[in-house]
Amino acid sequence: MAHQGTPDRPARLGKPFAAHALRRPDQRGAPAGVVLLLPRGKEVSGRPPSPVAGWASMRALGRRLARAGEPHGLAVHLVRYRRGGWNGAEAALAEEATRAVEEAVLLHGDVPVCLVGVGMGGRAALRAAGHPGVVSVVALAPWLPAGPEHGAAGPEPEPVKQLASRQVLIVHGTDDARVAPDRSFRLAERIKKTNREVCRFEVHTDGHALRGYRWEVHTLTADFALGTLFGTPLPRAVRDALAAPPPLGLRMPLASGFGRVRER
Repeated sequence: MAHQGTPDRPARLGKPFAAHALRRPDQRGAPAGVVLLLPRGKEVSGRPPSPVAGWASMRALGRRLARAGEPHGLAVHLVRYRRGGWNGAEAALAEEATRAVEEAVLLHGDVPVCLVGVGMGGRAALRAAGHPGVVSVVALAPWLPAGPEHGAAGPEPEPVKQLASRQVLIVHGTDDARVAPDRSFRLAERIKKTNREVCRFEVHTDGHALRGYRWEVHTLTADFALGTLFGTPLPRAVRDALAAPPPLGLRMPLASGFGRVRER
């Protein structure tokens, strides 16, 4: 059955997040790198999600990234979906993410892009990584279907070829009751076979929303995004995870207090 939604139009980029409340984003110079935030979505929906809800859910992460990236010339945009559902083989949210990258390139020029997605947005970020403007991907508690690799009948395994030469970070709570953490681990295993630049962190006792360790997750995301976009030093935990053979580098625990005390 056809989806009843708004007419076709590209995904829209929200205004850049401001690093400071008293400074407008347009007071800065041209950005040297871009982070696109891909919020959660639904399995099936032809309707656009509430822009207020999307902004509210990503506000803290967007502001953290904007503050951390301001010295480097980072622009952080929230992607506003035209349709809020993955919609089966249509993979609508992946298309939305790709269009958002194209829009960012048109807006900011030939600058590197990092995709940061949450839940269904994490799946979209991983799928859209094949765009030549994307250099890195962060998938936070990515929604992934149970495929043949999990003994389930149905969809083919998630594609991974588009992640070649991209730097990839996956974060998943061990108590996620909505999306089994093993799904992202198996995907990371498949990516690692052809791409050494992938790591995965586990947040022990945290659930799908990763609220219990929000500070640590946001700090890890910001450090990874800045390192992959601007070449700033990656935290030792990330370097260790990238260097470790599977499964160690794909089950790296995210320590409580990560980022509160910086390495010397």
